[in-house]
Amino acid sequence: MDNKLLDNLRHSCAHLLAKSVKDLWPGTHNGIGPSIENGFYQDFDFGETKISESDLPKIEEKMRQILPMWKSFTYNEVTLAEAKKLFKENPYKIEMAEEFAKGGKKLMTNNPGNFLDLCKMGHVEHPDKELTHFKLLSVAGAYWRGSEKNKMLTRIYGTCFPTAKELEDFLLRQDEAKKRDHKKISKELELFLISPSVGSGFPLYMPKGALLKRLLENWLIEEKEKRGFQFVWTPHIGKSDLYKQSGHWQKFDAMFNPMKVDDDEYVLKPMNCPHHFQIFNVRPRSYRELPLYLAENATVYRYEKAGELNGLFRVRALTQDDTHAFVRDQDISAEIQKVIDLTFHVYETFGFKNYKARISVRDPKNPDKYLGEVKNWDRAEKALVDAMKSQDVEYFVAEGEAAFYGPKIDVMVKDSLGREWQLTTVQLDFVQPENFDMKYINENGKEERPAVLHVAILGSVDRFFGILIEHFAGAFPVWLAPVQLTLIPIADRHQKAANILRDELKTQRIRVDVDDRQESMQSKIRQATLQKVPFLGIIGDKEITLDNLNYKNINVNLRSRDGKNLGVYNFDKLLSFLKLEIDNKN
Repeated sequence: MDNKLLDNLRHSCAHLLAKSVKDLWPGTHNGIGPSIENGFYQDFDFGETKISESDLPKIEEKMRQILPMWKSFTYNEVTLAEAKKLFKENPYKIEMAEEFAKGGKKLMTNNPGNFLDLCKMGHVEHPDKELTHFKLLSVAGAYWRGSEKNKMLTRIYGTCFPTAKELEDFLLRQDEAKKRDHKKISKELELFLISPSVGSGFPLYMPKGALLKRLLENWLIEEKEKRGFQFVWTPHIGKSDLYKQSGHWQKFDAMFNPMKVDDDEYVLKPMNCPHHFQIFNVRPRSYRELPLYLAENATVYRYEKAGELNGLFRVRALTQDDTHAFVRDQDISAEIQKVIDLTFHVYETFGFKNYKARISVRDPKNPDKYLGEVKNWDRAEKALVDAMKSQDVEYFVAEGEAAFYGPKIDVMVKDSLGREWQLTTVQLDFVQPENFDMKYINENGKEERPAVLHVAILGSVDRFFGILIEHFAGAFPVWLAPVQLTLIPIADRHQKAANILRDELKTQRIRVDVDDRQESMQSKIRQATLQKVPFLGIIGDKEITLDNLNYKNINVNLRSRDGKNLGVYNFDKLLSFLKLEIDNKN
């Protein structure tokens, strides 16, 4: 089924949900009920009534009772006055009717038999036959029209599929996704937390999480430095004038409120580019220096609505693996190719095999949304399309998705559950070089403007960390695992040997700990398995000689976290095995 037909199916099911809720709780007002990526939702104003997910089975039962009576939707165009009369009890429908009429849109009602509604979206032809495979999923709060100035409504999420098999497969993936929830796993593994005392959207990384995040960032630094990237550092704040010059002040609405320092106005930086531009402009540049890649793993601060915050996926303080490449026009395609090659290398290292690109261009109907000259936008959009044509990767063009200062390539990957995530952004910018009067001297001694590539491979490092937690279900590959090996002494007399081996392995930069609790061996194995430690080394009488004890004559009975017995390893064999696993990024 194509996307349009699936959208119609799910939106029609939202109508069925609305009718059922209004029958069960008379006086309830329904708002909007759109199709979304994995289903649909419907917003309701229940007045003083509170519902929960325990009410969902009752609502589903009502939906199944009503469905056989819904043979087909009928439609009727109405005037604004008629719409206000028909929906006089529902302020949300009246608001939408007034908005549609003001925009010159037709006002359409639809009715599948016993439920009149105001709606402009598509619907299925035979609801009684096509809407049978549905499931209500959750209940949440949502502000009307997404504005915190409006009333908080109750949002019921659901999904619908053409076949029972598709619905069953989706629900199985949802169950697995709940088990892999990065907030749940992080609590179990002590990776990060959100403290109410610090504030919503500001993650705190605990030792294991901070280590993992640092390993991730340092590896990416190494990969970038191999390719000629140069790393810089910039402060967390900047003068508001800097962002007025870049245009972010006028166009970007996620800045925190400014602060006064002495006589100047400052803001927490929402992005790094204006700071990097200062480094480029510090002295005259020659064409021999280009392309110049200035990179930084930097924390930026963006105001996100409280209702949209979600663990590491949506935060207010996020680390970007940010790069700004200053390039000559004739090198644009080659440099985009270089960045894309690095991107795919990163994906494959983490086991992401399925990805596609979206080329985000201007909305031709709203040219005032964008800064810069039309000819520069034309050049930039063509350069991005040409670059992707040279890759053996699926891509599509999305109108209206460009940033205000340039078109971009967004790369989406699918994780181990088949969910799609947007990660990499490569944005081509001819506007900021004008705003900041960037120049270099060409081979003929004349001034030219560079183009700028804004590049973030992981996007938000924090969000990518959350994706990795769920992608691996917390069972990180050996090179990223906070603890790579847990040594388990069977009895107290084996404790000394475990400590000797641990200390020597640490000198070889292996992350190893010893479970010295007064618990049984099986209890220790179970705990290490729950902590997703890649390897467990059992040490008992068979593995050591108590006389002349040193790391060279201590063996371990090695097991993997999935319970496989790998055999007995002496120190040299164990170290070689672990280093190979780490170096190969297995």
